[in-house]
Amino acid sequence: MLLAAVLVVIAVAVVFDYTNGFHDAANAIATSVATRALSPRVALLMAAVMNLVGAHLGTEVASTVGSGIIEAPQGMAGLAVVLAALVGAIIWNLVTWWFGLPSSSSHALIGGLVGAALASAGTVKWAGVLDKVVIPMILSPVVGFVLSSIVMIVLLWIFKDSRPTRTTRGFRIAQTVSAAAMALGHGLQDAQKTMGVIVLALVVGGFHQGSEVPWWVVLISAGALSLGTYAGGWRIMRTLGRRIIDLDPPRGFAAELTASSILYTTAFVFAAPISTTQTITSSILGVGATKRLSAVRWGVGGNIAVAWVLTLPAAALCAALAFWLIHPLVT
Repeated sequence: MLLAAVLVVIAVAVVFDYTNGFHDAANAIATSVATRALSPRVALLMAAVMNLVGAHLGTEVASTVGSGIIEAPQGMAGLAVVLAALVGAIIWNLVTWWFGLPSSSSHALIGGLVGAALASAGTVKWAGVLDKVVIPMILSPVVGFVLSSIVMIVLLWIFKDSRPTRTTRGFRIAQTVSAAAMALGHGLQDAQKTMGVIVLALVVGGFHQGSEVPWWVVLISAGALSLGTYAGGWRIMRTLGRRIIDLDPPRGFAAELTASSILYTTAFVFAAPISTTQTITSSILGVGATKRLSAVRWGVGGNIAVAWVLTLPAAALCAALAFWLIHPLVT
């Protein structure tokens, strides 16, 4: 019975990973598609491959998610917590995808873990939530906005005397590299979050010890994320690529370069599960502001910010409701 429950949780984790892929596909490729540097299908294929590669580059973030957010009880009660967290995250992913809002799948998962733990009267490691989630959630959009603005200003100064047609063509080529770097960072960050949850399920089920990620967990997490990415997230892609600002190739390159740099730094240096969605969106806003403030559709940005603020509590509420429905069935 316990083994069957663990397998169910792993299957639901794979479903979440798949929704993460099609929900966040826009993070990696919306800018390059919007500027016509890549065709949509080629961009999705490239993003899927780079997500797969990125998922194999580290497990530090997985350890944070698996052991640094909550303490789940052992046995069926703990598996109910993990399952409810995944269900809550999937529900919020689908809601925001339907409305085309680029919310954070990462924060949906973490909110789900916190909500399910609170509903079960379990232990939430609030210090870990503050240090690894809340503070990076606040800082990463600010850093993305400021740093992308600086990068764009530097690029404008460097290429101020160049021919516009030639410069645009060059940055379209450069965007293939920056989009690949962004997809690699997305795989590095987001696949690890599913790995961490699967390891947590294995630990509370009694089938694993410690926070080390088995090779097969890396493989299925990377595969599900890549498949989901290739399925595409066209609703959110339109929001990021066209509705915030009419991007040109230099600004698309600057946004992707900035966002991917932040993803690598937070994963390798701080082991922090930050939101790829927040990072690329704030970077797009930053490069847009260098054109002129009126060029940015701040109303769309405001709607996205509301979704960011709501994600943690909304996913937590969905997970808590899911736990109250699931728990009587397994106890």
